[in-house]
Amino acid sequence: MKVNKLHKGDKVVMHDCMEAHGRENVVWECICDSYEMCGSEVVFLKGYSGAFATEFLRKVEDKN
Repeated sequence: MKVNKLHKGDKVVMHDCMEAHGRENVVWECICDSYEMCGSEVVFLKGYSGAFATEFLRKVEDKN
């Protein structure tokens, strides 16, 4: 398993999961580096309760 796929400050969107329904255009910010928990890579997102599996997150680039 490749750990630390996402890093604190990265911007992501949810995809291919129940939680993504209705949140397709919501950009979330990672509040920590991703890490392994119970065999899955997870990360905490600003404004979201609980850890979220990175396999259902897609990194987006800032358009500054």
